[in-house]
Amino acid sequence: MENYYYSKNPEVVHEEKKWDFDILGNKINFVTDNGVFSKTTVDYGSRALLDNVKIESMQEGRVLDLGCGYGPIGLGIAKKNSKLIVDMVDVNELALSLAKKNAELNEIENVNIWESSVYGKVERTDYNLIVSNPPIRAGKKIVTQILAEAINHLSVGGRLVIVIQKKQGAPSAKKTMEETFNNCEVIARDKGYFILESIKGV
Repeated sequence: MENYYYSKNPEVVHEEKKWDFDILGNKINFVTDNGVFSKTTVDYGSRALLDNVKIESMQEGRVLDLGCGYGPIGLGIAKKNSKLIVDMVDVNELALSLAKKNAELNEIENVNIWESSVYGKVERTDYNLIVSNPPIRAGKKIVTQILAEAINHLSVGGRLVIVIQKKQGAPSAKKTMEETFNNCEVIARDKGYFILESIKGV
């Protein structure tokens, strides 16, 4: 059975759950199901990323949430700042259907949600911010692709911000980002999670 959260169509026995969570000062209602990552609460890594991504400094612009799952990061950012347009992509079609449902449930309209395997169906090259809680279990090749190809989809001055545990490859991810962007800063450490940021130069 392909029941991994990074599968295109997880084969699961459906068991929808409804709950809410405070993200960046807003209560967001979620519907989740078997076959998605962290189905009972917003995972600690995503919370740490959201707490350190500094979207309050963005007056406007476009954000890409890569590997959005059922939507906690992308919807949290979109709800916090309605001037931002947030594109959300994932390979998991079940997760995408939940993300769309959650956007509607919370009346969040400044989002676009579609299926894409990494950047396969992402055409824009002018994102101001790309955020990701990479699917570590999908393997290092996928994670490296997320980091290395981000630069092709950012505007000059645009940021890539990711969260990754030290024990799951933060040092390796930092090295990849440094090699790609010629810069990478650890902007936060939280219970073994590293928040890494690279900025696209001229």
